[in-house]
Amino acid sequence: MKKTITLLTLLCTFLSMAQIRGKVVTSSGQPLPYASVLIEKTYNGTSTNDNGFYEISVKDQGTYTLIYQCLGFKTKKITVNANRLPYIVEDVTLADENFILNEVVINNKENPANAIIRSAIASRKKNMAKSDKFEADFYSRGIFRVKDMPKKILGQEIGDMNGSIDSTGSGIIYLSETVSKIAFEKPNNLREEIIASKVSGNDKGFSYNTARGTHYDFYENYVNFGINMVSPIANNAFNYYKYTLEGTFFDNYNHLINKIKITPKRDKEPVFEGYIYIVEDTWAIYAVDLDIKGYRMQEPVMETMKLTQNFTYNTGTGIWAKNIQTMDFTAGIFGIKFTGKFTHVFNNYVFRDSFEKKTFRNEIVTIQKEANKKDNSYWDAFRPVPLTDEEVTDYHKKDSIQTLRTSRVYLDSIDAKKNKFNLSDILFGYTHRNSFKKQIFSYDGIIDPTSVNFNTVQGWNLNSGFSFRTWDDEKGSATTISSKLNYGFAENRLRVVGNIYHRFNSINNASLNISGGSSIQQFNAAQPISNILNSVTTLFFKNNFAKFYNKEFISIHYGQEVVNGITLNGKLEYSARKPLFNNTDYVIFKRDKPYTSNNPLLPEDNTIAALEKHNLVKASIATRIRFGQKYISRPDRKVNIPNEKYPTLSLAYEKAFAGSSDNYNYDLVSGALDYNTRLGNKGDLGIRFKAGKFFNADNISFVDYKHFNGNQTHIGTSDRYLNVFNLLPYYSNSTNDAYLETHIEHDFKGYIMNKIPLLNKLQWNLVVGFHQINVPNTKPYQEFTAGFDNIGWGKFRMFRVDYVRSYQNGFQTDGVVFGLKILNIVE
Repeated sequence: MKKTITLLTLLCTFLSMAQIRGKVVTSSGQPLPYASVLIEKTYNGTSTNDNGFYEISVKDQGTYTLIYQCLGFKTKKITVNANRLPYIVEDVTLADENFILNEVVINNKENPANAIIRSAIASRKKNMAKSDKFEADFYSRGIFRVKDMPKKILGQEIGDMNGSIDSTGSGIIYLSETVSKIAFEKPNNLREEIIASKVSGNDKGFSYNTARGTHYDFYENYVNFGINMVSPIANNAFNYYKYTLEGTFFDNYNHLINKIKITPKRDKEPVFEGYIYIVEDTWAIYAVDLDIKGYRMQEPVMETMKLTQNFTYNTGTGIWAKNIQTMDFTAGIFGIKFTGKFTHVFNNYVFRDSFEKKTFRNEIVTIQKEANKKDNSYWDAFRPVPLTDEEVTDYHKKDSIQTLRTSRVYLDSIDAKKNKFNLSDILFGYTHRNSFKKQIFSYDGIIDPTSVNFNTVQGWNLNSGFSFRTWDDEKGSATTISSKLNYGFAENRLRVVGNIYHRFNSINNASLNISGGSSIQQFNAAQPISNILNSVTTLFFKNNFAKFYNKEFISIHYGQEVVNGITLNGKLEYSARKPLFNNTDYVIFKRDKPYTSNNPLLPEDNTIAALEKHNLVKASIATRIRFGQKYISRPDRKVNIPNEKYPTLSLAYEKAFAGSSDNYNYDLVSGALDYNTRLGNKGDLGIRFKAGKFFNADNISFVDYKHFNGNQTHIGTSDRYLNVFNLLPYYSNSTNDAYLETHIEHDFKGYIMNKIPLLNKLQWNLVVGFHQINVPNTKPYQEFTAGFDNIGWGKFRMFRVDYVRSYQNGFQTDGVVFGLKILNIVE
């Protein structure tokens, strides 16, 4: 009975929402893509697709006046008598717009375009306020294409990406749609309910196209494209742009529209170029047609992006409202070319003076449980922009491929091919899959850039391991059982660590981790020097900065998000610690230079251990609080979105007990505060404070001290230096008392550099920073840094260079740190 009622309800819905359909063409008969089609005196509209076809939904038969408009073409209004639904309109032809530019003598007078822009800037807040609170129907479609995709990238087989790529390396790799209802209040309050979601080739997937990523408001001073781009009508726009009035025309309501060309004053700044259309007298935006260069938004892989927005006028409300937005882009890397388009349609606006208090919550997007189960009849009724033939073909093809490739017969046949074992797999690793059961068994191999390392305790050492993983996409659960093997040749010793990890779901990410075994650990558990970097500095420069001890342990860890934005973690660990000594003096260069000892406190003494053998139990509880955290609710998971307006606070309490001797027991209370914000178009500011206090810790093991992340290699491996001291000796300021750690870094994102002739061609970003350690009975350690990020060539910009000066009881040293971000990826 319930199924019958549901079917009848759907049938009534489809019957009550039928279409007026047609095609828009140019005077020469060519299809006119992305023209707006609107029912007069409403905000019910749509857009033509790439082939000029459109569909506009109406509830009843009757007479409708349709308005057709497109940039560069004259607006046209026709009346149709839709006495049956769907109703087919004969092709509508739009004539080229006749732009009028009266003869203007500038002489000493102001450029007429400048006067218009000044008026638009003066009216910016007034026009923005007219549409700052609304509800609307929203539709989004996204498509990505690829060309010249190779068979392999960095040795990894690409395949045909589930049928997306043909034999030439070309095809549609992503196509999806969403239908939703939104409520929005400027500047950034959003509530969106996604009713329908469709992903080509994945009937269990949910589209990532949401209204959250479509808010490009040129009434604001800055428009966020990963970097804040300066709006052509920002308060400071005349510092960045030159304007030319190219013509005027009248729209269907006899509004005079000014077409103004926008030209950047300096090429390398975060600016747009193209056209903005301004309505005379009200100075509202009629349309934007702007190009964005990838290098201007510091996304070198992105070559160009074209953003268009069309606004429609309603005589009842007197408001110009955005109804169509499109983004076309081209990108490329490694010879691979990408193109894509996003289409956004806003319909049926309801403008409000205010919203109820509980309208907007931290949950900004909700996806209905059955959103990805809508059939073709639903999409035919509610899709405002018709699919092109290419898109129809892609849906049909990938639906068929999915049916085939999710069958057990197909998956088993593919697995059988990939699971063949070769003798070379002993060296390079092996993976055995059971795709139907969602299980993977892996062996890591012994020849890999990260598996072979060198240190003075173990000498050359090899890392390998085994793992088994199984998962359930619908439940969001996953289980991994793994082991890591490490063998040191100079020690002639094998260490093994086993691990069991289980994630219960993807909603609160509850997880349990049990591990144990024997391992070699740096005294600083944060491992401030990576294995790769330590190998290089040791073998080539005889600087064995990493200091190790032996740890045999068993631990259990549980964590989950208890409420939105608050995560709790608890851990219990038993460990037996033993000292280690150097076992090799092997080196490639600098054979006459002795190694320092493995004792971080006495680097010149090879006989005294840094710790005594002892046992200890640790229990800890920690929380992370992301204030104002937003999130997206999907049926299969929760997607958390940090709120840039607020900091993140971390708090922890650790208790060490049951030590071999009472002096090893202690209590530690610690916390951290992280805050990142964007300062207009002047760059990104990052701040991190870390503080803690030990209790009853006068004679604890040096292992348990608070160690700070130093760096004596002059090589930086992170994107930002908010957790490292660039010239600090690794264990020089370690403490078992109170501490305060401060990191402040500001990346100007080109704000200063892009104004300097010649230097702006480098596209480097000036970065300045300050770092400080405060511990009792010692002068503060301080560093001041200044350098450049985004260094490289073309689309590869993974380098950074900083000059650093350090002070502690006066000037200590200075030096240059070379940032190699690729090492962070490899490690």
